[in-house]
Amino acid sequence: MRIKLDDGVTIDTSGREWKYVYCDVDKNDNVRAFLRRNGRKQRIRDWSSVDAFRAEYLKLLNGKAPIVKGPKQVAPGSMRWLIQGYYLSSEYSMLEQSTRQVRRRMLDAFSERHGDKPYKDLQATHIKVFIDEKVRAGAPEAANNLLKLLRALYGWASQPDVKHADHNPARDVKRIKTASEGHHTWTVEEVFQFEDRHPVGSKARLAEALMAYTGVRTSDAILLGPQMEREGRLHFTEFKGRKNNPKRRRLLILPELRAIIDATPSGHLNYLVTEHGKPYSTAKSFGNWFKRQCEMAGLPHCSGHGLRKAGATIAANNGTPAHALMSIYGWRVLKQADVYTREVDDMRLSDEYLHNVVPERKVDESDPLFNAVEASGSKRGKNAL
Repeated sequence: MRIKLDDGVTIDTSGREWKYVYCDVDKNDNVRAFLRRNGRKQRIRDWSSVDAFRAEYLKLLNGKAPIVKGPKQVAPGSMRWLIQGYYLSSEYSMLEQSTRQVRRRMLDAFSERHGDKPYKDLQATHIKVFIDEKVRAGAPEAANNLLKLLRALYGWASQPDVKHADHNPARDVKRIKTASEGHHTWTVEEVFQFEDRHPVGSKARLAEALMAYTGVRTSDAILLGPQMEREGRLHFTEFKGRKNNPKRRRLLILPELRAIIDATPSGHLNYLVTEHGKPYSTAKSFGNWFKRQCEMAGLPHCSGHGLRKAGATIAANNGTPAHALMSIYGWRVLKQADVYTREVDDMRLSDEYLHNVVPERKVDESDPLFNAVEASGSKRGKNAL
């Protein structure tokens, strides 16, 4: 099984490097990893990085329990001291639980390596070295995640009411440009392929329809339910940013979605529930389940978030302007909508004005170019022929 670690790196546990590693999925659709040998299973819990995962794996493989280290002495002014102060801050406490967990794992790993150093000595050049190390290891996204994390840490430390730092050394360090565009954007053909495998009335089709016909994220899809319906709309507050920057939504229930909801058994409070009839505890567990439905449809590269991107792409291709996309998807920054409308606009403008590249010619009906243009019905501007 391929599993994604907290630093963004994906490993294949079926490879020879991970002998005796076994993965399963619990009742909440969370993926777990174990070392299984001689009838005994021992869970591998540290998913913060490849090195951490491998270290715990090797300890279990060699018959040694992971070493549980006691708390280290925290020296004022050290990187560890700064990180522990961040854990106690309101900025950290206001983050969603899943975000806090990821940040804590990454910061703890960073503290293990650099915790005893004075945090005020950290410079942009040092951060660039850390990033380059991850890029050379083939993990550019992990490099960007570390940069984002250090920006948040020193952004908090340099606030006027905190005054632990007088500047943010990560602010001017550039992100690594990657070829990855994130989650794969479904094509229309892939949407139809999924729907052929999962007919109306199935839970998978309901999940797909909720995301495709509302544009919500997976974190919102698992919360939607009959109690949110009022006057033909779904009334809810987006899960993402609900503590610091709440977005209240009122989405029209399209006839297609209404028909699928009415045709599908669901929970009383949530449309989507587990096989045990309970709401999904996390978006990750739901995402793991939906990923398996994609695999069953022969679409292992597709995901729930990619379906949201597909909806925005289809809407843009159908002529939806950028500001309308912002309203549909809850975006507050125009550049997010521009990602989807720019390509459509580029193609339209290219088709409309490409004929202007043809240089002006004297009209000659015996010229084969003249006959070719006439036969095609192509536009001919003032410079054509």
